[in-house]
Order: sequence, then structure tokens, then C-alpha cells
Amino acid sequence: MTGTFDLIINTVSARLDISEYVNLLAVDGTLVIVGAPTEPISVDGMSLIAFRRSIAGSANGGIPETQEMLDLCAEHNILPETELIEASQINDAYERVLSSDVRYRFVIDAKTFA
Repeated sequence: MTGTFDLIINTVSARLDISEYVNLLAVDGTLVIVGAPTEPISVDGMSLIAFRRSIAGSANGGIPETQEMLDLCAEHNILPETELIEASQINDAYERVLSSDVRYRFVIDAKTFA
């Protein structure tokens, strides 16, 4: 997978080895950080320079930006990878987050709230 992605959007606020993700980028690829890191990030400059890779940041957008993103996803059939859980599973989901047993974002089915 090294050198294959044009765009990676990092939504995680936890400490990550950003260099590992930068190395997944293709030539001219961009890593966009939207999850606010709690600590400074460190990246090997040569992995950026040699492959013309970029790191960008963005705050969460407002309604117009969100709608633009949803329209783009609909146009290109880009679907989220989520795990739908019921409200009664929130504590289990939290424990799975703590044990790093989560591959996708949890989505709580609102119709299961009592």
C-alpha cells in the first residue's frame, strides 16, 4: 500500500506516527489533519520532499462545506465504513475503543434510544 493514496484524511486526535501515513501517499499526495492533535507531530522531511507530498490541516467546516463534501461523496459513490451499534452497546463500544478493537467509526442507531 506504500505510495498509493492521493489523499488521506486523518480524523483521529490521538497520538499517531504520522510518518507511517505520509509514506502511504503517492507522489503529490496530501495528508489532511482534521482531528486536533494534542501533541506536536513529527515527520521525516525527506519523505515529503522526495515525493512532493504535503500535509495540510483543516478545522471542521460549516454547513456549506459539509454539504459540498456530502455532494462529492454522493457523486462518486464514496461511502463511510462504519459499525452500527445500538444504544445499549455504548459501554461495550467504549471498552473496544480503549482496547484498540475498532476498525471503523461507531455510529449509534438513534432509533434504539429509549
